[in-house]
Amino acid sequence: MSDEFAPSAIVADDDAIIRMDAVDILEDAGFRAHEACHTEDAIKLLEAIGESVCLLFSDVHMPPSKRTGFDLARECAERWPHVGIIVASGQAKPGPDDLPEGARFISKPFSADVVHEHLHEILPEGQKPEPLKKRVV
Repeated sequence: MSDEFAPSAIVADDDAIIRMDAVDILEDAGFRAHEACHTEDAIKLLEAIGESVCLLFSDVHMPPSKRTGFDLARECAERWPHVGIIVASGQAKPGPDDLPEGARFISKPFSADVVHEHLHEILPEGQKPEPLKKRVV
């Protein structure tokens, strides 16, 4: 479903099954999804294509990286402030300063409906792909 003109998203998760599920959810919403296995891979992707990325979807714990998805979210917000951020975990919960302003946290397991609801809330109209605009939440 993704095409070269769709807005880009980065999915960072060390679990291949969860990463593929998140990619499918975002591609169904109209994004062109790029995959990262851990924090460092996600930063490299952001450095390469960050200006075209409008969404970061990240897990919290991604071994072997010492940096968490919370660290990634804060760095992304600082260096690429135009990027919307969703952080997900089935184990960790964010503390008071873990997430940057405007970022969202969702618990795993997550559903497409929950992800789409958060996308509607955090992305400006101009960054929403057409399939997401057409979905009613």
